[in-house]
Amino acid sequence: MASNFQHVIQPLVSVIIPVFNSEKYLNVAIASVLDQTYKNLELLLVDDGSTDESLAIAQGFASEKVKVLHQQNAGASAARNKGLNEAKGEYIQFLDADDLIAPEKIAFQLELLQTRPGYICTGPTVYFQDTEDFFQKKPAPHWIENGSDDIADFLIKLYGGDLMGPLYGGMIPLHSWLCPRSVLDKTGEWNEDLNVDDDGEYFCRVVLASKGVLYRTGAISYYRKYTNKNSLSSLHNEQSYRSAIKAIDLKLSHLIRSGINRPMISKVFARLYKAAEVATYPQFKELSGYAGERSKKLGKVPSQYQAGPVSTFLSKLFGWRLLRRIDYFRHGK
Repeated sequence: MASNFQHVIQPLVSVIIPVFNSEKYLNVAIASVLDQTYKNLELLLVDDGSTDESLAIAQGFASEKVKVLHQQNAGASAARNKGLNEAKGEYIQFLDADDLIAPEKIAFQLELLQTRPGYICTGPTVYFQDTEDFFQKKPAPHWIENGSDDIADFLIKLYGGDLMGPLYGGMIPLHSWLCPRSVLDKTGEWNEDLNVDDDGEYFCRVVLASKGVLYRTGAISYYRKYTNKNSLSSLHNEQSYRSAIKAIDLKLSHLIRSGINRPMISKVFARLYKAAEVATYPQFKELSGYAGERSKKLGKVPSQYQAGPVSTFLSKLFGWRLLRRIDYFRHGK
């Protein structure tokens, strides 16, 4: 942390962690907040009706700086909204209960944000399996390292991926961001109807409400991936797919309402809908048909069927629907 940062006004930062049956990792997540080099923090732990020892663990940290809230199970988005309603900070840091942040993360980003009012700030992310030692991992290079004053271009590159160039796309974990409360007040609440890509939809609105995106090298976030694929986003059920498609609907509508009118938007979202059409066929034909119609209205794109080289070749001969039916017969998804 730069030495002159010690002598400027140090605003309160609110860290919000939704907690649901997180007893295995919660201690580590909380410790990563309490170990921050930036000390003017409050931590809000919002228990979402846990049935394990999570609430007891959270209560064990209760103090003047750590507030424990409780609600009946309503989902992570509802828990984050509850935390936002209670938060007193000028800046907001979201964190999930199985992830963590490096000790300098908030200090580094806050120092940068205080020079650029209205901006939001992200940083590098280390992705690690839950069985790995995350301190031995290094952040992967990412195109967001340059930041952006053009929020439309930023979002199109994020959603468009290789349509925009070989380096674009990828994910930006929610805890990599540090945001002024003033920007989040313009953003609105988390959408509690979504259980998949709720963070993607929310941060679409956050980016659109901001003046631009900053990037701070060294402000590292750690994102836990699961070897047994038990995270919510990996579930192949109707509710999860419905949420993912609804998130696409909303992100497109946010861009349109913001007045952004760029030719690539239609092509980017046509491909997103096409991928959803393929993923939901034949198990959820209604959803697949809806996504297909949305894709068709936006423009013609390739099938987005992805498999091994033989299956991909056969899909070009016989059509992706036949190969998807075979996949579903063999694997049930």
